[in-house]
Amino acid sequence: MSYEIMLKRIYAPIEGHDGTRILVDRLWPRGLSRHSLTLNEWCQEVAPAYQLCRLYQQQKISKSLFFERYRSELKAYPDRLLPLMRFARIGRLTLLTASRQIEGSHLPVIKELTLSALEEEDTSDREFCSSPCLAHTLPTSQR
Repeated sequence: MSYEIMLKRIYAPIEGHDGTRILVDRLWPRGLSRHSLTLNEWCQEVAPAYQLCRLYQQQKISKSLFFERYRSELKAYPDRLLPLMRFARIGRLTLLTASRQIEGSHLPVIKELTLSALEEEDTSDREFCSSPCLAHTLPTSQR
């Protein structure tokens, strides 16, 4: 199955084709009230740890090291992606951040790991889980 996950700044205009809009930053964006945004969810737990963000923003670690450590964080707690996976199964999902540069932010990592988890789950759903399931796929002469 194909899933559509878009990446966008929270300050960008709201568009009708955004689908489900989820803020995935740890902190609420400056200058915006909850009433001014059309959000379906705020998933703080998906955002990178404060210390990791700080090291990256202060340029004490490289972009590649930030991405590597953040992937490790999410892989250690895969349940954090479950809400995003549920929304992606419904339709288009737009992940939102206050970061100025989306490609240098944590959003591409979230998108990659969410799509990977969805694909893994879909693949495992297609495998036969028990012998009664197998019986329906075997020709009657082999049953």
